[in-house]
Amino acid sequence: MAQKNKSEKTKKQKKNNKSKKSPKLELSRLKKNSFIAGILNVFTANPLKPFNYRQISSQLGIEDKASRELIKNMLADLKSVEAIVEISRGKYQLNPELAEQTATQGAILEGKIEMKRTGKAYVLVDGQDEDIYIASGNTHTAFNGDTVKVRLFPKRKDKKLEGQVIEIIKRERTQFVGILQRLPKYAFVVLDLDNSPSDFFVPLDDIKDAKNGEKVVVELVDWPDKAKNPVGKVVEVLGKPGENNVEMMSILVNNSFPTHFPSHVEREAEKISTVIPEEEIRKRRDFRNVTTFTIDPSDAKDFDDALSLEFLSDSVVEVGVHIADVSHYVQPQSVIDKEAFDRATSVYLVDRTIPMLPEALSNNLCSLQPNQDKLCFSAVFQLDKNAKVLSQWFGKTIIHSDRRFDYEEAQEIIEGKSDDFSKIIITLDALAKKLREERFKKGAIDFGSEEVKFKLDEQGKPIEVFIKESKDSNKLIEEFMLLANRKVAEYITTLHKDKKTGQFLPFVYRIHDKPNESKLQQFSDFLKKIGYKLNLTNEKTISTSLNKLFQTIAGKAEENMISTIAVRTMAKAIYSTNNIGHYGLAFENYTHFTSPIRRYPDLMVHRLLFNYLEKSESNNPSKAVLEENCKHCSEMEKRAVDAER
Repeated sequence: MAQKNKSEKTKKQKKNNKSKKSPKLELSRLKKNSFIAGILNVFTANPLKPFNYRQISSQLGIEDKASRELIKNMLADLKSVEAIVEISRGKYQLNPELAEQTATQGAILEGKIEMKRTGKAYVLVDGQDEDIYIASGNTHTAFNGDTVKVRLFPKRKDKKLEGQVIEIIKRERTQFVGILQRLPKYAFVVLDLDNSPSDFFVPLDDIKDAKNGEKVVVELVDWPDKAKNPVGKVVEVLGKPGENNVEMMSILVNNSFPTHFPSHVEREAEKISTVIPEEEIRKRRDFRNVTTFTIDPSDAKDFDDALSLEFLSDSVVEVGVHIADVSHYVQPQSVIDKEAFDRATSVYLVDRTIPMLPEALSNNLCSLQPNQDKLCFSAVFQLDKNAKVLSQWFGKTIIHSDRRFDYEEAQEIIEGKSDDFSKIIITLDALAKKLREERFKKGAIDFGSEEVKFKLDEQGKPIEVFIKESKDSNKLIEEFMLLANRKVAEYITTLHKDKKTGQFLPFVYRIHDKPNESKLQQFSDFLKKIGYKLNLTNEKTISTSLNKLFQTIAGKAEENMISTIAVRTMAKAIYSTNNIGHYGLAFENYTHFTSPIRRYPDLMVHRLLFNYLEKSESNNPSKAVLEENCKHCSEMEKRAVDAER
């Protein structure tokens, strides 16, 4: 009897096992759905990259809410059949077993290549933690920074990912700086860069009268598949190595910044009228009778922001943050606009500024010089004594700056020097301190970075180095710029949401992601070894602990070392249409609105904000176009920082 029951139980189990389909069979069935097949294709094309449902929707060009919800459900289906795994809440990646099979089958990935002087390289794939190793013989014709296609080699157990470059998708740059070595029948240009293993072969007809040993700019002409060296031509002779101007020009070219404006761009800027028509003034809110001033470094040539203050009552003031209205003068797709976009930022070297806009605009038309009527785009706030914003207004204005302060002059007033502007400066300083205090209460991190300045001789060589301290006058301007940037971003996210899709309308945000947990832990472990602690319990304790650390190390020998490592531990702030907030500032919404003379993203923000205020959103670029523009601006900002360093 017992044997019979056991036999029946075994038969029943077999029957149940047959009726229960295996994950592989279920996946095969799901693949018949073209929608699911498309989702799976995104994962297999990027076997090591994680995606959430929004990113999948973006990859498939899906914007409507219903379809995006459907993708959410389909991701759950793919997870249930083990095609994908959930690596964090709502974020999925191709099942490692499938990823390994894909790699074995020669998966092709796209990323940026980082070259080493030895010839080997690494390809960084967006969203993927592990870099792909490229041996020196497998780099194809890539230069450092190029966007390339890589075919993965079969994955070996416990070995790093490896592959070979099969195609150059986009050249990071085509011009390089090096020293000309002239031989009887041809020449070579030996590049300055440590990460360029190949020198340029240059025919003698293409050396442009350069002398042996001079620094030149060489442009890539061709790199035949089987040739050891790229072929180039000299497009500019810089001069003798070691001379200040030659080295400064080299830095600019090596970081892909032009050394001068094209003549047609200069001509276009010179044509712009300096006269403000009465018709234009009537369209704007007039602040010319409100006390207005600028505070900038003593050596500043462009003034892109001004403050105004009006006392409305004993407890309420109106503060205007007035920003040069570059968008009025620089029209989209004009030759000036295209040049500004390519540059994306001004560059501040030790002895010179390389502006984003021609001098006719940056130093004249758009510079908020004192005693002149100037067109602005303004953020105006009514504040109580505790710096609480009671009301706000954004729009086009005209101002007349009454006075230009440098930081030192404003600081003297804050410290007690009598001046006609004393009441105004002291009132703004008190409000700025309350705004700053509130930021730190909410978790902002005070990195307290110091600015290194150089005193130069007549030849441009540094003869003295000094630290420029950030005082209350600097912080006054900083807090009101932060307020304007934050409130503009908040305005877009709270008042402009598409009612049909529930999605926020396209905008440019300045975002700063949370720090990587493993990097934070490494930093914490390092601090323990030298006698300091970091509390990593949660976001609030991390920021509070970091601020306490910076206060503790202030003035100590290890201050600079610890601060530098702390900054490198953090994520990098970038521009994006995807608003994840700004971790370092503890703002849920943040953008860059206050410097359109020197930052192209601010110019994009001005145009977008104006169109939303005027309800002419159809004039805005698509989110996809804006995102590509954001990536370009973030990359150019990084290059500018590298050049300045």
